Amino acid sequence: MSSPGADDGALRPEPHEGLDRYDVAILAELQQDARLSNAELAARIGLSPTPCWRRVKWLEEQGYIKGYRAEIDRHKIGLGVLAFVRVDAERNNAGATQELENAIRALPEVISCHYISGTGTFELTAMATDLEAYSRWAMDTLFRLPNVKDLHTSFSLGEVKASRALPLNHLGRRERR
Repeated sequence: MSSPGADDGALRPEPHEGLDRYDVAILAELQQDARLSNAELAARIGLSPTPCWRRVKWLEEQGYIKGYRAEIDRHKIGLGVLAFVRVDAERNNAGATQELENAIRALPEVISCHYISGTGTFELTAMATDLEAYSRWAMDTLFRLPNVKDLHTSFSLGEVKASRALPLNHLGRRERR
């Protein structure tokens, strides 16, 4: 298999332009069930097992597939509260912001963190067992993080959709050379 996106003197293609319909099909199937055997995956996408296995290995090596995880039901393990927390930070210098980022990364209760536009600096998604536990954690941990000016929390009242699967329909149907 040649390496997609190899530099041939032309403009460098977007990373996803090296993916063909089989690669996209592999990504789609593995997002639905990462525990598929190679034989089952190959049958579902219409390839024989050896080329399918090579493609999966290539997708892993190229960083398209970053890992495999178990999806755990948060309610079954006692995490009943899902909170969205906007953190307003003092933006006095890059070092202080970096210190806050590092502190946020170290919090296991925070499952995602994004820089945001508009009001606020960061948007966190955090989990706790109940409202009392969240309140204690916010007061004892979040407000004590370096460079935090204010917090604004919203709570999930119910999940309409919770999926980590990425949309793939924009990748088209290219043939990999």
